[in-house]
Amino acid sequence: MKKLKVQVNTVSKSLAKLSKQVDKITKQLDKLKAPKAAPAKKAVAKKKAPVRKAVAKKKAPAKKAVAKKKAPAKKAVAKKKAPAKKAVAKKKAPAKKVEAKEKATVLDTVFGAIKKARKGITVAALQEKTKLNPRQLSNALYKLSNKGMIAAKSRGLYVKK
Repeated sequence: MKKLKVQVNTVSKSLAKLSKQVDKITKQLDKLKAPKAAPAKKAVAKKKAPVRKAVAKKKAPAKKAVAKKKAPAKKAVAKKKAPAKKAVAKKKAPAKKVEAKEKATVLDTVFGAIKKARKGITVAALQEKTKLNPRQLSNALYKLSNKGMIAAKSRGLYVKK
């Protein structure tokens, strides 16, 4: 585990160095080119990964110009299709909301089972009622106890607060 942490730290440091170098290079490119084109290239440069920028310095301006031409065409097509989808979505939306209300989360099912048991409920009984695997049940009990909704009366016996 320690080795992984060390490796992750070294990778993050090297990525930070690379991003600084890429920023320097983009500033130099901006100085060389006209001020009108510079702001657009900065915005696109931030979106791309630092590794790609460093590898393809000369190819980047050509790709950016192509991307700008294609983007308006795609937006125009999307605007035409959007109204039709919205009309369909409005008709289906109430049905989805009803389904969402019927479905309960894992925390809701576990808390509901604990709430129904007045004297408390064991982990084994919770597992039978909720049909959850032990890991899900353990996580749900942990979250509910942290929220202060339930308390452990004794080991393996949970009660609603």
